[in-house]
Amino acid sequence: MQPALKTMLAAAVLALAGGAQADTLRVGLAAPLDGPFALLGAQMRAGAEIAAADTGAELVVADDQCTAEGGEAAAQELAEAGVAAVAGFLCLEAIEAALPVFRQAGIAVVTPGVRANGLTDRRVRTGWLVWRLAPRADAEAAAIGAILPRQWRTEHFAIVDDGTIHGRELAESLRLAAEIAGLKPVFLDTYRPQMENQIGLVGRLARAGATHVFVGGDRDDIAIMARDAAQLGHALTFAGGEALRAPGDVPLATGTLMIAPPEWVDRIDGDTLRRFTEAEIVPEGYVLPAHAAVTVAIEALRRARAEDLAPADMLARERFETLVGPVSFDDKGDPARFPVILHRYDGERFLPTE
Repeated sequence: MQPALKTMLAAAVLALAGGAQADTLRVGLAAPLDGPFALLGAQMRAGAEIAAADTGAELVVADDQCTAEGGEAAAQELAEAGVAAVAGFLCLEAIEAALPVFRQAGIAVVTPGVRANGLTDRRVRTGWLVWRLAPRADAEAAAIGAILPRQWRTEHFAIVDDGTIHGRELAESLRLAAEIAGLKPVFLDTYRPQMENQIGLVGRLARAGATHVFVGGDRDDIAIMARDAAQLGHALTFAGGEALRAPGDVPLATGTLMIAPPEWVDRIDGDTLRRFTEAEIVPEGYVLPAHAAVTVAIEALRRARAEDLAPADMLARERFETLVGPVSFDDKGDPARFPVILHRYDGERFLPTE
């Protein structure tokens, strides 16, 4: 880690700490600290160190490298360090290699970033002690199917996808949900992605009478469709999934709709935001998710110690207060409620409409 970042984190910890407690709990953080994901790992470390300071816990950090080998090595390092619970992991390969080690040691894991369905779907069979704060990979498709038929009940809507597995899954989820609701799109198609223009597709949408279009595709494809529609004088409202948050070269059209989780920073209050600002830490990326994961892990340890139970018992049944709101888990270890909601682009950023 660069010296300037170390100094910043140390200052933040001192500024945000509420005072150490005599009965110190030891919690681990597994994060990628080197390589292509080092920036995200630094965000995780910043949030985790602040959470540990806030609660008076001791934090032990290990580099999981976002690889299977790194994940297993990090798990062994943290287990040998005597941590009672672990937060962290961004990559499926790393956490899958680490979980057998943690299972043998009886160490519960709270991950802020791994979304793969199989992580928790296999929990009963594998005995993995894992809970996650991030939504499942299939939460996006489920939300699209739940939100848009309700929003577009009286609209002439179309559904198009880019032919990829993910794009088709999103489009099919909406199609099936619309059919169940007694609705039928005026147009269905698969388009060729990464084209310089989508004039042909836009023309077909207009001839079909579409006014609203869901696109199972990338951000730039959606931006190009909206640009071409505006140039041709067709009033079309476009919607997509979380891919719309990606950076792009073509400006998005005002009014573009996105179905996605809210930004973590939108879930904190003004006082919390000021605390981070005064500590010269931007609460972006994985800063807040890591803070929440460590907070949950520490509170589960504290309650488990008070009741002479395992931390896993607390995670399975309790609700925990974090900077981003209350957290609890379902029987699989997924978030009991993680909002995936409708947003509207105002010309600068996506704002929640719910």
